[in-house]
Amino acid sequence: MHHQHLLVIRFSALGDVAMTVPVIWALSRQYPELRITMLSRPSSRPFFENLSPNVNFMGADIKHEYHGMKGLNALYRRLTAKQFTAVADLHSVLRSNYLRIRFRMGHYPTAHLDKHRNQRRQLTAAQPHKVLQPIPTSFQNYIDVFAQLGYPIAPENLCFRTVFENPEQSKQSAHTPIPTGNLSLLPDIFGMKQPGEQWIGIAPFATYEGKIYPQSLMEQVISLLVSRYPKARLFFFGRGEKEEAVFKSWTERWKQSLYVGDHANGLAQELILISHLNVMISMDSANMHLASLTATPVVSIWGATHPYAGFMGWGQSEDNALQVSDLDCRPCSIYGKNPCARGDYACMNSIKPESIVQKVGEIVEKGMREKERE
Repeated sequence: MHHQHLLVIRFSALGDVAMTVPVIWALSRQYPELRITMLSRPSSRPFFENLSPNVNFMGADIKHEYHGMKGLNALYRRLTAKQFTAVADLHSVLRSNYLRIRFRMGHYPTAHLDKHRNQRRQLTAAQPHKVLQPIPTSFQNYIDVFAQLGYPIAPENLCFRTVFENPEQSKQSAHTPIPTGNLSLLPDIFGMKQPGEQWIGIAPFATYEGKIYPQSLMEQVISLLVSRYPKARLFFFGRGEKEEAVFKSWTERWKQSLYVGDHANGLAQELILISHLNVMISMDSANMHLASLTATPVVSIWGATHPYAGFMGWGQSEDNALQVSDLDCRPCSIYGKNPCARGDYACMNSIKPESIVQKVGEIVEKGMREKERE
C-alpha cells in the first residue's frame, strides 16, 4: 500500500508558525494514517516534536545553509528524497512559492495560502474607504489549504487544547483537567507553584511600535498588579538587547519578578512555564500564541492592529482583547509596521493601565474559583 506523506511549509516568525499547530494537530487526529512533515525554521521544533505520532519536523536554516536560489535548490533535492505525495504551502512567500513551483513541475499535488489581500486592504484603508469586518482567520486559511488537497477537517476535530496533550489522549480526556508541562524540568530558580499563588506572565514587546504598549504605562500596570497581588510572581517574556535592558531594571525594582530569558533554556522550557501561568499579558505578538498553545488565557493589547485581521490566539476570548474602539483610523496595519498617521499612537496611549489590571483580575479570580471546585 502506498502511504500518503504530506509536506507542510511555513518558514515565518515564531508566532505565525505557532498558529499552524492546532490545525496540524486536528489534521493528524482526523487522518492518523497520513504522515505529516512540517518544514520550518529549526527554532520551531518544540511545537511539533511531540505533537502526534504521525507528525514529524524538519528544520531548514534558510538564512544560511539554504540561502538563495542555490540553497533552495539543495533543499528541494533533500525534500524529494522524502517521497512526499502532496505539498501544503502555509506561507505563500517567495521562498515557499519557489519550492511549491518546483514540486508542481514534478507533478506533485500542491495548494497554497490565500492571504485575502483585497480584504486586508479594505480593513486597513483610511476613512471613508475602511471596511471594518472580520476576515478569515489564519486557522481557517490553513484549514482551507488542507481541504484543497483532499484533507478536509471536521469541526469536531478542531478541539486542540495544549501541546502537552496528543490527539489520542484528547479522545479519552475531553473533560479532564488540561495537562501542563513538568516544572521539574526547569532550572531551580523557577521552583514549584505554591497553592493559591498567582503566576502572571508579561510580554510587553513586539516587532513594531504600533503593537507595543508604552513602557511607562506598562510600569503602571506592574505596580498595580503588585499592589493587588502582593504574593504573585511576575515573569517577563521577550528577547533582545532592548528587552533585556528594560527587564533588568524591572527585576531590580520588583523583587517578585523574573526575566525568563535569563534562565529558561529555549522554547520548550518557556512553554512549560507558560502552561502554569494564571494569565499572560501580551501584545499582538508571538507570546499570545505561545500561551494559546498551552491553554493559558491571555489579556491581549491591540493598537495599530486588530483581531479582525485574523490573528487572535487559538481559543482566546475577544472579551479579553483590549483595544480602543472609537478611533476610526484603526486598524491602520495588518502587522503593525506602518508609522502612526496621527503621530501620537493614541490607539495604545488611550488604553488605561487600570483596565488591563481589571481584566487580569477577572481571569485570575475566575481561575481560582474553578480550581477550588475541582
